[in-house]
Amino acid sequence: MRADLVPLLAAVAAASFFCRVGGFWLMRFVPVTPRVEAALKATPLAVMIGIVAPVAARGRPAELVALAAVALVMRFTPNDLVAAMVGVGVVAVARLLAV
Repeated sequence: MRADLVPLLAAVAAASFFCRVGGFWLMRFVPVTPRVEAALKATPLAVMIGIVAPVAARGRPAELVALAAVALVMRFTPNDLVAAMVGVGVVAVARLLAV
């Protein structure tokens, strides 16, 4: 590893850590009403849609097949991590076969 990257890597790691810890710390001061709880539950879906929508709009075959595979996995096993891993695997295999 290059020596000049170490301080940059440390800075990014610290920023990531403090963003996460800061979120938990700030939520101590937010009363969790039903509306706030609903917003917190909807956040992961909103983030995933924000990531997937541009990819789906481009319409590349490997990504569209992976998106269909993820939807299928989510239909039968409501596990986000499993669905994401299946999606990554399908994209990898589809790109490998297209080469």
